[in-house]
Amino acid sequence: MAKGLLMTYVLWAVGGPAGLHHLYLGRDSHALLWMFTLGGGGGLGWLWEFWKLPSFVAQANRAQGQRQSSGRGTPALSPIRFAAQMIVGIYFGLVALISLSFMANFYIVGLPLAVGLGVLLVASVGYQTSDFKRTLGVAFLISPIFYGRPIAILPISLAASITAQKHRRYKASVGSETLSGRLYRLGLAYLAFTGPLAYCALCNTAATLSYVAETLGSFLSWFSFFPLLGRLMESVLLLPYRVWRLLVRDHGFSNSYFWEWEKVYEFVHSFQDEKRQLAYQILGLAEGATNEEILQRYRELVKIWHPDHSRHQPGEAQRHFLEIRAAYEVLSQPRKPRGSR
Repeated sequence: MAKGLLMTYVLWAVGGPAGLHHLYLGRDSHALLWMFTLGGGGGLGWLWEFWKLPSFVAQANRAQGQRQSSGRGTPALSPIRFAAQMIVGIYFGLVALISLSFMANFYIVGLPLAVGLGVLLVASVGYQTSDFKRTLGVAFLISPIFYGRPIAILPISLAASITAQKHRRYKASVGSETLSGRLYRLGLAYLAFTGPLAYCALCNTAATLSYVAETLGSFLSWFSFFPLLGRLMESVLLLPYRVWRLLVRDHGFSNSYFWEWEKVYEFVHSFQDEKRQLAYQILGLAEGATNEEILQRYRELVKIWHPDHSRHQPGEAQRHFLEIRAAYEVLSQPRKPRGSR
């Protein structure tokens, strides 16, 4: 049945951030992406594609036999798609870090899987896709190099995005699927994404907010060498909180309603100082220790707690080793001056 442009615009206006118009046009990957990102970055992608809907409808109405199959040609290289793959891969990695980092071997299995699936989701938007095994394989190969470090999200997403672009191809023509079958698959994918996060938020709120604050702080610390960009990212990340607070400040809402989010807000702002203080405690150093003292103490503790040197208590040694390495990385970064934000 031919798809109508008017109906597409109606669905775009009514349920665009949830991907209803893409579901109507048979663009299930695009619909799922919009569900996960609330319309592409909080609705920015949804607004931008207002001008793209006619071309989407034309693609959907193209005869099945006229679509290119996976063996005929290669889609054009798209810098926008590559950038979107990077961003969504990072986004999936941050969500996994918040909701699944308590899992054993998270940095070996959970993190590369989440980032790789985010990259593949963008790679499969429209009528093109990429090599599933190679993209995930690269993500799993890169992950051990940065084991235990949140910054691993960046190189994993970059490597997976490059691989997905290198092996891009058109989707093979397949027979039509029933709407119920499509909704079933989309529902399972949505539950797999939101389930762990919802469980943590509802059943362990305090720990989840701590994960959120730590993840945001780690993300902002990536920009320590670019203060202006770091301040911009901080403003963007905290914008939803600021807007919501402004809307309800004088409308009868108790301040206690926001006490948990206030903690996150203040924690992110003071994250660097608090994390450095904790790092000094882990290494057993006084605040203000020199770089030479930090390096010497780090080497001493690594010799004691390296898993290869503590085979009689591998679990405790692994935990201490990761804490020591994380503390050293924090103290090795240039300190952000007060008032720079």
